[in-house]
Amino acid sequence: MRQLPPYSLFLVLLAAACADRASDTGGGTMVVVHAGSGTSPMLPPLAVDNLGRAIVDNVYERLAEIGPELNSIGDRGFTPRLARSWEWAADSMSIAFAIDPRAQWHDGRPVRASDVRFTLRLLKDPKAATQYASLLENVDSISVRDSLTAVAWFRKRTPEQFYDVAHQVYVLPEHVLKDIPPDKLATSEAAMRPMGSGRFRLARFEPGVRVELVADTAHYRGRPKLDRVIFSFVADPGAAVTQVMSGQADFFENLPADVLQRIDTSGVARSLRYPGLQYGFMLMNQRDPKRLAVAHPIFGDRRVRQAISMALDRQAMVRNIFDTLGMLGSGPFSKALADTTIVLPLFDRARAAALLDSAGWRVGPDGIRSRAGRPLRFGVMVPTSSQARMRYAVLIQEQLKSVGAQADNESIDIRAYVDRLQSGRFDALLLALATDPARSGVRQSWGTAAFPPAGQNFARYSNRTVDALFDSAATTFDRSRMEQQYHRAYQMLVDDAPAVWLYDPLTVAGVHKRVRVEGMRPDGWYVGLADWWIPANERIDRDRIGLRPAQP
Repeated sequence: MRQLPPYSLFLVLLAAACADRASDTGGGTMVVVHAGSGTSPMLPPLAVDNLGRAIVDNVYERLAEIGPELNSIGDRGFTPRLARSWEWAADSMSIAFAIDPRAQWHDGRPVRASDVRFTLRLLKDPKAATQYASLLENVDSISVRDSLTAVAWFRKRTPEQFYDVAHQVYVLPEHVLKDIPPDKLATSEAAMRPMGSGRFRLARFEPGVRVELVADTAHYRGRPKLDRVIFSFVADPGAAVTQVMSGQADFFENLPADVLQRIDTSGVARSLRYPGLQYGFMLMNQRDPKRLAVAHPIFGDRRVRQAISMALDRQAMVRNIFDTLGMLGSGPFSKALADTTIVLPLFDRARAAALLDSAGWRVGPDGIRSRAGRPLRFGVMVPTSSQARMRYAVLIQEQLKSVGAQADNESIDIRAYVDRLQSGRFDALLLALATDPARSGVRQSWGTAAFPPAGQNFARYSNRTVDALFDSAATTFDRSRMEQQYHRAYQMLVDDAPAVWLYDPLTVAGVHKRVRVEGMRPDGWYVGLADWWIPANERIDRDRIGLRPAQP
């Protein structure tokens, strides 16, 4: 047998090592466990929960991707996605987006400028009942200059007009959706069988069991490093934690504080802290759940809402539930976008009782207040998928007894919860929202124009002065003036007390030690999922644990 010269042998070994490293940075199946039923729509205009957004973000694409610093002013930091480049008009009233000619839908059809035009029309169609309409008010229309050039036209120049069309719009396939009546979109097959142009495509959907995505190996921006991602559903967070610790799952988004030590000493998984844009609160419906045209018989009174807020020891609750993994809520925004000068109602039960007295709610022999024969009693809806909110509901119920209010907790499945949330069929509920990176997104949750289905103002809170301040702040190019207007709007909103601002979670995920995580961002842990990977020698045969993947 002929021996290689030492130098040649070195080159062979080097080439083998490089090949090993190359193969070591791609491939593998990752299982994300989700506490919930997994039956929410997975179409961009309709996805309302974290699971839906994670799937949407990897199956569909925007025209451009916001940078990791989350700048929403102008186009600084944005990187090309479906649009490989863009050009502003001289008067800044339009932007021409050049669609990448390599981009294809997962069925092989090319992405075209007409798809962008179709998407905007659908998102703004009142019959489609999407929650994007209020965010796209300034985008007048999309015209098609040619098959690969979509031109966005704006009603007026604003600091965030590029963000409005590039970030808020996931482009949809016209040829798949055009024949579905907009008012039937939410219940259509397409809502649960997403087909986009992203780096992952849907391989399998089993309601209540799993959603399986596989790598688009021929994607024009390069195939994902993972071969596939399986979103697996369990009944509750405790079961999700057990699956991560046993190695059945690789990732769980929200770890409770009391399991962190067990996770980190398990030898199987690790905890991973990452930034987020979530904030949690108790929302008080200002409309009667049975007749949305009239004020809520309890929460229609500003004094009652303020009293409820003052009666709750928010600081004690956040320590009790989150320990070191939560911060006290500071208003209608996450800490990342916080105005630290906003003054929130103080914990003062004597003042709360006085406000209720002034509103005509008197304490009866049973300790419960009433007015005109109606007890101060209301329901508090909470999703069973959130362990933290279920614990908050119990503490809130106990604390409100001290001022003569009876809160009846109702724990329900997430699908029923979302249905009642959007339809306004609740008195109060515990809600966690993930804000937009841009502060102007506050209008989607608290502006009058954002009543469902056009937005996420689920309390149907309305203050025209607040609306005007939000609109003015979003359109001024004077940063100092913008800050002043947002501050005034926030303070006025907080004084109106449509909610009790409870907490900002410090998000901690449970991750299997074999998973190499890349690009965790505040706007979603899943944004960089296509760049995560599992070393070849640590990949698991998923057939052995009952998760046989679909064939790509």
